[in-house]
Amino acid sequence: MKPIADCRLYTFIDTAYLHGRDAVSVARALCAGGSDLIQLRAKGASAAEVQRLAEAVLPVVQAAGVGLVINDHPEVAVAVGAPWVHLGQEDFFDAGHHSVAELACRQAGCRVGLSTHAPDQCARAVAAGADYVAIGPVFATGTKPTARPVTLDYVRWAREQVSIPWFAIGGINFATVDAVVEAGARSICVVSAILNAPDIAAACREFRRRLPA
Repeated sequence: MKPIADCRLYTFIDTAYLHGRDAVSVARALCAGGSDLIQLRAKGASAAEVQRLAEAVLPVVQAAGVGLVINDHPEVAVAVGAPWVHLGQEDFFDAGHHSVAELACRQAGCRVGLSTHAPDQCARAVAAGADYVAIGPVFATGTKPTARPVTLDYVRWAREQVSIPWFAIGGINFATVDAVVEAGARSICVVSAILNAPDIAAACREFRRRLPA
Protein backbone atom coordinates (compact mmCIF):
# COMPACT_ATOMS: atom_id res chain seq x y z
CA MET A 1 0.00 0.00 0.00
CA LYS A 2 1.35 3.41 -0.96
CA PRO A 3 2.01 6.08 1.65
CA ILE A 4 -0.97 8.43 1.76
CA ALA A 5 1.16 11.32 0.48
CA ASP A 6 1.80 9.36 -2.73
CA CYS A 7 -1.85 8.44 -3.34
CA ARG A 8 -3.36 10.27 -6.30
CA LEU A 9 -6.56 8.47 -7.32
CA TYR A 10 -9.09 7.71 -4.59
CA THR A 11 -12.09 5.76 -5.86
CA PHE A 12 -15.23 4.24 -4.40
CA ILE A 13 -17.31 1.13 -4.14
CA ASP A 14 -20.56 3.00 -3.53
CA THR A 15 -23.54 0.69 -3.29
CA ALA A 16 -25.77 3.39 -4.78
CA TYR A 17 -23.77 3.13 -8.03
CA LEU A 18 -23.22 -0.59 -8.40
CA HIS A 19 -25.91 -0.86 -11.10
CA GLY A 20 -26.40 -4.57 -10.47
CA ARG A 21 -22.70 -5.38 -10.36
CA ASP A 22 -21.23 -7.12 -7.36
CA ALA A 23 -18.79 -5.25 -5.13
CA VAL A 24 -15.93 -7.67 -5.75
CA SER A 25 -15.97 -7.23 -9.53
CA VAL A 26 -16.05 -3.45 -9.09
CA ALA A 27 -13.12 -3.68 -6.67
CA ARG A 28 -11.12 -5.67 -9.22
CA ALA A 29 -11.81 -3.13 -11.94
CA LEU A 30 -10.87 -0.20 -9.71
CA CYS A 31 -7.62 -1.88 -8.78
CA ALA A 32 -6.85 -2.77 -12.39
CA GLY A 33 -7.32 0.86 -13.36
CA GLY A 34 -4.76 2.10 -10.87
CA SER A 35 -6.72 3.22 -7.82
CA ASP A 36 -4.53 4.04 -4.82
CA LEU A 37 -7.33 4.05 -2.24
CA ILE A 38 -10.83 2.58 -2.47
CA GLN A 39 -13.58 3.64 -0.10
CA LEU A 40 -16.44 1.28 0.70
CA ARG A 41 -19.53 3.45 1.08
CA ALA A 42 -22.93 1.89 1.73
CA LYS A 43 -25.29 4.58 2.98
CA GLY A 44 -28.29 3.11 4.72
CA ALA A 45 -26.78 -0.35 5.07
CA SER A 46 -26.44 -2.02 8.44
CA ALA A 47 -23.04 -2.47 10.02
CA ALA A 48 -23.40 -6.20 9.43
CA GLU A 49 -23.98 -5.67 5.72
CA VAL A 50 -21.04 -3.26 5.47
CA GLN A 51 -18.86 -5.84 7.19
CA ARG A 52 -19.99 -8.55 4.77
CA LEU A 53 -19.03 -6.33 1.83
CA ALA A 54 -15.73 -5.36 3.43
CA GLU A 55 -14.78 -8.98 4.05
CA ALA A 56 -15.48 -9.75 0.40
CA VAL A 57 -13.48 -6.90 -1.14
CA LEU A 58 -10.58 -6.62 1.31
CA PRO A 59 -8.60 -9.59 -0.09
CA VAL A 60 -8.92 -8.12 -3.59
CA VAL A 61 -7.61 -4.69 -2.69
CA GLN A 62 -4.89 -6.07 -0.43
CA ALA A 63 -3.59 -8.29 -3.22
CA ALA A 64 -3.37 -5.19 -5.45
CA GLY A 65 -1.58 -3.12 -2.81
CA VAL A 66 -4.52 -0.74 -2.54
CA GLY A 67 -5.79 0.74 0.73
CA LEU A 68 -9.39 0.02 1.72
CA VAL A 69 -11.24 2.86 3.45
CA ILE A 70 -14.40 2.10 5.43
CA ASN A 71 -16.87 4.97 5.43
CA ASP A 72 -18.91 5.75 8.55
CA HIS A 73 -18.27 2.42 10.32
CA PRO A 74 -14.97 2.44 12.23
CA GLU A 75 -16.00 -0.67 14.12
CA VAL A 76 -16.17 -2.54 10.81
CA ALA A 77 -12.68 -1.40 9.86
CA VAL A 78 -11.36 -2.80 13.12
CA ALA A 79 -13.29 -6.04 12.77
CA VAL A 80 -12.04 -6.82 9.26
CA GLY A 81 -8.57 -5.28 9.53
CA ALA A 82 -9.06 -2.45 7.04
CA PRO A 83 -6.33 0.18 7.33
CA TRP A 84 -8.46 3.30 6.85
CA VAL A 85 -11.65 4.93 8.16
CA HIS A 86 -13.37 8.00 6.73
CA LEU A 87 -15.75 10.14 8.76
CA GLY A 88 -17.84 13.20 7.98
CA GLN A 89 -18.05 16.31 10.11
CA GLU A 90 -21.28 15.06 11.68
CA ASP A 91 -19.73 11.71 12.58
CA PHE A 92 -16.67 13.25 14.18
CA PHE A 93 -16.97 16.79 15.51
CA ASP A 94 -20.77 16.78 15.83
CA ALA A 95 -20.45 13.51 17.73
CA GLY A 96 -18.28 15.27 20.31
CA HIS A 97 -14.82 14.18 19.20
CA HIS A 98 -11.88 16.58 19.30
CA SER A 99 -8.96 14.36 18.33
CA VAL A 100 -8.68 11.27 16.17
CA ALA A 101 -6.59 9.77 18.99
CA GLU A 102 -9.85 9.42 20.95
CA LEU A 103 -11.27 6.97 18.42
CA ALA A 104 -11.12 3.29 19.25
CA CYS A 105 -10.33 2.51 15.62
CA ARG A 106 -7.26 4.76 15.73
CA GLN A 107 -6.12 3.07 18.90
CA ALA A 108 -6.51 -0.24 17.06
CA GLY A 109 -4.20 0.96 14.29
CA CYS A 110 -6.56 2.45 11.69
CA ARG A 111 -5.76 5.77 10.09
CA VAL A 112 -8.50 8.37 9.77
CA GLY A 113 -9.61 10.77 7.05
CA LEU A 114 -12.13 13.55 7.60
CA SER A 115 -14.46 15.43 5.26
CA THR A 116 -14.22 19.22 5.22
CA HIS A 117 -16.32 21.82 3.45
CA ALA A 118 -14.68 25.09 4.43
CA PRO A 119 -11.29 26.41 5.57
CA ASP A 120 -12.27 26.54 9.24
CA GLN A 121 -13.42 22.90 9.14
CA CYS A 122 -10.20 21.90 7.42
CA ALA A 123 -8.02 23.69 9.97
CA ARG A 124 -9.95 22.00 12.75
CA ALA A 125 -9.56 18.58 11.13
CA VAL A 126 -5.81 19.05 10.72
CA ALA A 127 -5.54 20.14 14.35
CA ALA A 128 -7.52 17.04 15.37
CA GLY A 129 -4.84 14.82 13.84
CA ALA A 130 -6.56 13.65 10.66
CA ASP A 131 -4.27 11.64 8.39
CA TYR A 132 -5.86 13.25 5.33
CA VAL A 133 -8.75 15.58 4.57
CA ALA A 134 -11.27 15.67 1.74
CA ILE A 135 -11.79 19.12 0.20
CA GLY A 136 -15.25 19.57 -1.29
CA PRO A 137 -17.67 19.17 -2.82
CA VAL A 138 -15.85 21.27 -5.40
CA PHE A 139 -18.77 21.12 -7.84
CA ALA A 140 -22.40 20.08 -7.52
CA THR A 141 -22.66 16.31 -7.29
CA GLY A 142 -25.42 13.74 -7.30
CA THR A 143 -23.72 11.81 -4.52
CA LYS A 144 -24.34 14.76 -2.17
CA PRO A 145 -27.29 16.56 -3.78
CA THR A 146 -27.96 18.90 -0.84
CA ALA A 147 -24.33 19.95 -0.37
CA ARG A 148 -23.37 23.42 -1.52
CA PRO A 149 -20.36 23.44 -3.88
CA VAL A 150 -17.24 24.95 -2.34
CA THR A 151 -15.83 25.88 -5.79
CA LEU A 152 -12.24 25.91 -6.96
CA ASP A 153 -11.51 28.67 -4.47
CA TYR A 154 -11.37 26.08 -1.69
CA VAL A 155 -8.96 23.97 -3.76
CA ARG A 156 -6.72 26.99 -4.24
CA TRP A 157 -6.87 27.69 -0.52
CA ALA A 158 -5.94 24.08 0.26
CA ARG A 159 -2.99 24.25 -2.13
CA GLU A 160 -1.54 27.12 -0.11
CA GLN A 161 -2.65 26.27 3.41
CA VAL A 162 -3.00 22.51 3.99
CA SER A 163 0.13 20.72 5.11
CA ILE A 164 -1.24 17.16 5.29
CA PRO A 165 -2.41 15.03 2.34
CA TRP A 166 -5.72 16.19 0.87
CA PHE A 167 -8.07 15.09 -1.88
CA ALA A 168 -10.40 17.25 -3.93
CA ILE A 169 -13.85 15.67 -4.18
CA GLY A 170 -17.26 16.39 -5.63
CA GLY A 171 -18.39 16.59 -9.24
CA ILE A 172 -14.96 15.69 -10.61
CA ASN A 173 -15.29 14.20 -14.07
CA PHE A 174 -13.48 14.36 -17.39
CA ALA A 175 -14.91 17.83 -18.07
CA THR A 176 -13.78 19.27 -14.72
CA VAL A 177 -10.65 17.39 -13.65
CA ASP A 178 -8.20 19.58 -15.55
CA ALA A 179 -9.52 22.72 -13.83
CA VAL A 180 -9.20 21.01 -10.44
CA VAL A 181 -5.59 20.08 -11.17
CA GLU A 182 -4.84 23.59 -12.45
CA ALA A 183 -6.26 24.97 -9.18
CA GLY A 184 -3.67 22.97 -7.28
CA ALA A 185 -5.03 19.50 -6.56
CA ARG A 186 -2.55 16.66 -6.92
CA SER A 187 -4.98 14.03 -5.61
CA ILE A 188 -8.69 13.52 -6.27
CA CYS A 189 -11.67 11.44 -5.22
CA VAL A 190 -13.98 10.27 -8.00
CA VAL A 191 -17.27 8.46 -7.51
CA SER A 192 -19.94 8.60 -10.24
CA ALA A 193 -17.70 9.49 -13.18
CA ILE A 194 -15.94 6.17 -12.69
CA LEU A 195 -18.76 3.98 -11.40
CA ASN A 196 -21.12 5.13 -14.18
CA ALA A 197 -18.50 4.55 -16.88
CA PRO A 198 -18.96 1.60 -19.24
CA ASP A 199 -15.38 0.52 -18.50
CA ILE A 200 -14.38 1.25 -14.89
CA ALA A 201 -10.73 0.36 -15.30
CA ALA A 202 -10.36 2.50 -18.42
CA ALA A 203 -12.00 5.46 -16.67
CA CYS A 204 -9.54 5.11 -13.78
CA ARG A 205 -6.61 5.04 -16.18
CA GLU A 206 -7.79 8.19 -17.91
CA PHE A 207 -8.09 10.06 -14.61
CA ARG A 208 -4.62 8.88 -13.62
CA ARG A 209 -3.24 10.11 -16.94
CA ARG A 210 -4.54 13.60 -16.17
CA LEU A 211 -3.16 13.80 -12.64
CA PRO A 212 0.32 14.97 -11.63
CA ALA A 213 2.90 12.25 -11.15
